Amino acid sequence: MKLTEKSLKNPAAVIVIAAMALVLGAVMLTKLPVQLFPAIERPQLAVQVFWRGASPSEIESEIIEPIEEVMQGIPALEEMRTFSNNSFGFVSLEFALEADMDRTLIDVISRINRLPPLPADADRPRVLMNGGNPTGETLIYLFTQFREGSALPQDQYVSFIQDEVVPQLESVEGVSRISVEAGAGFGEQLTIEFDAIRAAELGVSPNAIARLVGRTVDSSGGFLEVGRRRYMLNFQGRYEPEELKAQILDWRDGRPITLGDIATVEVAPPDASQVVYQNGNPAVGMRVIRESGANVLATIDRLTERLDEMNAGILKERGIAIEKSFDPSVFIKRAINLLSTNLLIGVLLAVGVLWWFLRQIRATLLIALTIPVCLLTTIIVLALFGRTVNVISLAGLAFATGMVLDAAIVVLENIVRLRERGEKSSVASLLGASQVWGALLASTTTTVAIFVPILFLKDVEGQLFADLALTIAIGVGLSLIVAVTVLPVAADAWLKKLPANEAAGARAKRFAGKLMTLTGHPVRRVGLIVGLMAGAVGLSYALLPNLNYLPPVKRDAVDAFMAFPSGANTETVDKEIASVIVERLKPYMDGTKEPALRNYYIITFPNGQGGSLGVRAKDQNKVKELEKIVNEEILAGFPDVFAFGQQGNLFGGFGGSGSVQLHLQSRDLDGLRDVTMRAMQLVQENLPGARAQPNPDPNVVTPELKIIPNDRRLAEVGYTRNDVARIIRALGDGLWLGEHFDGERRVDMILKSQEWAEPEQLESVPVATPRGGTVLLGDLVKIERGVGPSFVQRVDRKRTVTLNINQPDGMALEDMITVLREKVEPELKPMMPADGTISYGGSADALDRAVGSLAINFVLALGLLFMILAALFRSAKDAIFVVITIPLATVGGVLALRLLNLFSFAPLDLLTMIGFIILLGLVVNNAILLVAQARAGEAEGLTRDEAVERSLALRLRPIFMSTLTSIMGMLPLVLFPGAGSDIYRGMATTIVGGMALSTLFTLVLLPCLLRFKELDMIMAFFARLRRRPLRAAE
Repeated sequence: MKLTEKSLKNPAAVIVIAAMALVLGAVMLTKLPVQLFPAIERPQLAVQVFWRGASPSEIESEIIEPIEEVMQGIPALEEMRTFSNNSFGFVSLEFALEADMDRTLIDVISRINRLPPLPADADRPRVLMNGGNPTGETLIYLFTQFREGSALPQDQYVSFIQDEVVPQLESVEGVSRISVEAGAGFGEQLTIEFDAIRAAELGVSPNAIARLVGRTVDSSGGFLEVGRRRYMLNFQGRYEPEELKAQILDWRDGRPITLGDIATVEVAPPDASQVVYQNGNPAVGMRVIRESGANVLATIDRLTERLDEMNAGILKERGIAIEKSFDPSVFIKRAINLLSTNLLIGVLLAVGVLWWFLRQIRATLLIALTIPVCLLTTIIVLALFGRTVNVISLAGLAFATGMVLDAAIVVLENIVRLRERGEKSSVASLLGASQVWGALLASTTTTVAIFVPILFLKDVEGQLFADLALTIAIGVGLSLIVAVTVLPVAADAWLKKLPANEAAGARAKRFAGKLMTLTGHPVRRVGLIVGLMAGAVGLSYALLPNLNYLPPVKRDAVDAFMAFPSGANTETVDKEIASVIVERLKPYMDGTKEPALRNYYIITFPNGQGGSLGVRAKDQNKVKELEKIVNEEILAGFPDVFAFGQQGNLFGGFGGSGSVQLHLQSRDLDGLRDVTMRAMQLVQENLPGARAQPNPDPNVVTPELKIIPNDRRLAEVGYTRNDVARIIRALGDGLWLGEHFDGERRVDMILKSQEWAEPEQLESVPVATPRGGTVLLGDLVKIERGVGPSFVQRVDRKRTVTLNINQPDGMALEDMITVLREKVEPELKPMMPADGTISYGGSADALDRAVGSLAINFVLALGLLFMILAALFRSAKDAIFVVITIPLATVGGVLALRLLNLFSFAPLDLLTMIGFIILLGLVVNNAILLVAQARAGEAEGLTRDEAVERSLALRLRPIFMSTLTSIMGMLPLVLFPGAGSDIYRGMATTIVGGMALSTLFTLVLLPCLLRFKELDMIMAFFARLRRRPLRAAE
């Protein structure tokens, strides 16, 4: 072989290149970005709109429906989901995987620009990439805690946090921006709070105040040319906040009525609409967004240093501190340490297997040298592809540990065998690589080709596991090059003297003889072929575990959701719920009760609609105990509060939390209320351990005061409906008057009255009329009490209530979906309104899509495998012989997975399915070696039986060596649990079991197939039948 020959002629160049690869790979390993998971790009966009003071119904009719209308028909749109909340509207757009997201983004922005005019005080719609989900970009979450003895009240720290804290954190290398998301009202607004009764006494209406303040803007008067000069005219109509109080609203008896007579003017943050605590202290939540490609570990280390400096300096002086919440670097370091340990143990076990077979230190070390050369060169290629070091790519390196030895084992074993026969070292090195080149090229090509379909998966699962496939494919491909270049050169230099080892050859011949005897009789061959194939297919089908989506990768924390009573305001939630939870957690936080806590946080959603609680234990082995305490003690006993907690899932950000979404759709939300309640009961009855969270909760409604105008009275006093609507807005949450710009910042101007103690007071509020005099508001409108939705969700333009049902521990997702379809759905259908429909989403929908995609890729991989083998062997029959051995690996993987289930829950998740695809490329390697050697023997003139027996005798040792080294390399991934091990444990178990069983049975099945002369007779018979009609026609 020319490549090996040139390497042997230039040994110095080969050694230098290998050394350079080792050094450069080690350097690149320290330079590659480190993060928890690979970067995920989702074919999703989102549109969000803020409209101060608007109800969910107003958001739905005035904001959401117009956006839905213009988005209808956009190419490749698969699902449009909208959310109408108080003051906030959100539209989530999910597109097909093949969608061109750059063109789609331009299309969405163009359609937004075609929207009809939105309400004047609504913000302009914003388009967000990645569906508005910051999970993949989030580096860490921080809390600014306000402790006892703080120098200023919490709401007065807003400017300090935005002006001092945020810029310092954003200056850290690797940090893109800081998003302040939860806590005190952030941003500032110019608030004009008027006394409605005093204003009426002076004959000033709220609309008069609005007209005065709304006109406080600068305006340009163009240009004026005087003589030789040209002047710009700029009318200074804007008032400074301190000047507003002196502005005259009207005159009474020759005396001016100023704004200061009836109102106060203040520039301050808006009232907080959320309650936030961390570790018992009031806090403000901040999300740290990382720069694209930034090293997570290095960035968190730099951020931690900056936080330590600030906590000891400017923050300590003001009695506040910034603390981290969940720190991904902790899990990353655990996972890396575990994988590094497993990698090292795998290498040692593989090297031990090599020594056991070769019993020669130098030969063993030569093969072992392949591992660092291949793995570090793989790091270089990953860097060139722009990949990162993460849990998935590290798992790929661990899997590749044993696999990269296959080619080296075959080559060096052949070299050693030739040297034991007395060949010179240079000749043995050249022949040793050349003789097996064809078989190695076939086996390596098939192994690498198996990963091609995985690399081209565009969905979330494909992106998540592409690093695994790429890492293994690169490592295996490089191992072939190293085996035919570096290894022959090293063998020629280090194996000058080699003692004969006739015992190993004798053992191989005896074992080959027994296999030939076992497969000697035609009837026995037929029985073995039928029995092995039927048994493998039957057992695989019967014992295959049920399907799951992504592996349940648990965090050492409990995440809880809370739904509060209808109409609960922020103050009530803080006093009656959040503060009580803080007190209940106090003994666990200070360590007087077990399990002790590392940290916790409480965040409520705006306007008291619900909240979340995150609790992290110091001892990660006590999380289940903590989960029970959270549910039975911490969150128990709150009237009309629905709450539950469960152990956090690291895959939750990818949709892998295991929750199934049951969509109940109808225009009649009231009609869905009973259906939703019954569905929650059925879930509890049929899925023990599962909890159904309705979204929106039909029992959570917003108390409303329905204000009905009296048009006759409005006309009598000179008011229109729009005038009264503006007065009502000013008496409520506040009337937006425009924006005030002070040269640096732009703030909203809000006109609002003082707070009211009782809703009925509104009817007795006096209002000055345009035609003079004063009337009570109740004389102009009728006020009725009622309720309205606190939240409206629409899926594909239909109102929807979604039940988020979490996956119970120990139950596969497929079993859960079956229970929902067979026991829950049939009872719900008769209760649904006439236009109602039931559908599934979440992990259920994702599982269906992923299984369909993997099934197609499995067939594609099988087809690629067959075509490559047929091309390399130049024989379809030999390719079929190799492919037939695949079911033996499948049943081995299934049996191993069943065995693992005896010790821990191990369903057939997506990564395990990918393990079966990988098996396709691995298990055929042994068959390729045997078939290639047998055909080579026949080409030399041996009979079929002689060629098969010699193939077995020559290839048994490398087959057992390569199989056992691969198994030993992966075995630590199966046996040693730890941080992140759930991701790849099922996959490793499948591959180990499949390789072990297939190797044993392939040594029986393949001789049966190769010696199946009756097959040749049958094929010849059919060939003669095809030729007869041709002769008759002639």
